[in-house]
Amino acid sequence: DPRFFPYFENCIGAIDGTHVPMTVTPDKAAPFRNRKGTLSQNVMVACDFDLNFTFISCGWEGLATDARVLQSAMNHGFKV
Repeated sequence: DPRFFPYFENCIGAIDGTHVPMTVTPDKAAPFRNRKGTLSQNVMVACDFDLNFTFISCGWEGLATDARVLQSAMNHGFKV
């Protein structure tokens, strides 16, 4: 849409995070309990505009913030 082009002119993709539900033994559950009280893994993905994944960071505890996952990815070579 030409109306939005000025905002996305140099954009090469998109980043988003999501929580994937999981099951884990009770003795390991605490770090995976997210802010809503359910067990999950925090996953961050980046994709290009052809909807191809270009980066995936998975396995983070449900308590991990999106900012923490992004910072870790950037510390390990992911460029924004």
